[in-house]
Amino acid sequence: MLAGAAHAAPPIFVLNSLDADISIVDPVSFTQVRRIPTGKEPHHLYLTPDEKSLVVANALGDSLTFLDPKTAEVQHVLRGISDPYHLRFSPDMKWFVTAANRLDFVAIYRWQPKDPANPLQLVKRIPAPKTPSHLFIDSKSTTLYASLQDSDELMAIDLATQTPRWTIKVGKMPADVFITPDDKYILVGLTGGSEVEVYDISAGGKTPAKLVRKIATGKGAHSFRAWGDQRHVLVSNRAGNSISKIDLRTMSVVDQFPGPSGPDDMEVMGDGKTLLVTSRWAGKLTMIDTVTHKVIKQVKVGKSPHGVWTLDHMPRQ
Repeated sequence: MLAGAAHAAPPIFVLNSLDADISIVDPVSFTQVRRIPTGKEPHHLYLTPDEKSLVVANALGDSLTFLDPKTAEVQHVLRGISDPYHLRFSPDMKWFVTAANRLDFVAIYRWQPKDPANPLQLVKRIPAPKTPSHLFIDSKSTTLYASLQDSDELMAIDLATQTPRWTIKVGKMPADVFITPDDKYILVGLTGGSEVEVYDISAGGKTPAKLVRKIATGKGAHSFRAWGDQRHVLVSNRAGNSISKIDLRTMSVVDQFPGPSGPDDMEVMGDGKTLLVTSRWAGKLTMIDTVTHKVIKQVKVGKSPHGVWTLDHMPRQ
């Protein structure tokens, strides 16, 4: 149905971590239209640099599922990728990285789009104890940052040499990380706390990051999503059932939205007024009107919905 609708709005993808599949949600009717099987425990997803494929990381399935972001058709499955929990492409399109959450390493691959049979060449696995969780790469594609969830640390890795630069202690249970558009600061969501920590990385990863501020958000600060105006970012407070909007100039919370039933990953739709969030504990995708601050709709998806994504989104910065 979606493949034949050439001019239809692009579908919404929701990863159901405990069902090993993806819910395809129609953005107009806001209904689930079908499910696509994946490997075990799909958690996060990311668009390839050429925007031709949406890549789903199947952590326990040791595989990556490539889908067409416009039609939701499966393009191919790449197997033998050990424990891909979180994933990132470097802005210069040279590197693809994964966080092996249960195996305690970060894997760096060379991205080879001209070789569709073998698009990823493993360059190095870097030990990252304990429990590497989320990743972010600076705009110059020089430094990779990884949160280490169970050792309460933040790690910086030089991409060119694939060597660790430094590791510092942060707050309790760091999860997602987000770098400001100017590459001066990195925000760390503390799932074991109620705040976001802000670190100065203006030295470009060459010297250890320095804590400059703590922003009180809500209990279980977890996942970030750029608002799309290069000034604001959202953070979901999983245990607090709320979503905070942070002003990156003042490093303060300027707005708050409801986040029912364990809010996790988010997407800001292209209209700039509609916020999607996976309600992890309820098995639903929630739509929020950011003008009225009200939940508009919810659609039942699979068990433990995690990542959410659509091609019709606001800019990532």
